[in-house]
Amino acid sequence: MPTQGKKPGGGMTVAEAGRMGGKLVSEKYGAEFYEKIGKKGGSSTAERYGPEFFGKIGRKGGKAVSEKYGAGHFERIGRRGGQKVASLVERAKSLESPEHPERPEEPDEGERPAPEVRPEQSIGA
Repeated sequence: MPTQGKKPGGGMTVAEAGRMGGKLVSEKYGAEFYEKIGKKGGSSTAERYGPEFFGKIGRKGGKAVSEKYGAGHFERIGRRGGQKVASLVERAKSLESPEHPERPEEPDEGERPAPEVRPEQSIGA
């Protein structure tokens, strides 16, 4: 297994090299590249192992998450997701109402709005 520490002579770690390579690929090919290779990998895996494989690994992952965070974890995150969808629907309705004829300002091309972070809703809390 490759070492994660500095190499003799001041070289970069395996993690640093991977991060640097990933950044360069992302800059060169964009997000669509990762989407394309992800779909290709998923199709290849489905052909090789069959659709049951995804169910099997999903159950295995779900069991590990449940053991780590407790049985109520999925209920909590599901409730938060439902609340978020409901608030987005209400926001969309209010933007379509006659009192709010203007459209929300769109971010510049390639610019994403900062994610909303609320510590009281951290997963596992």
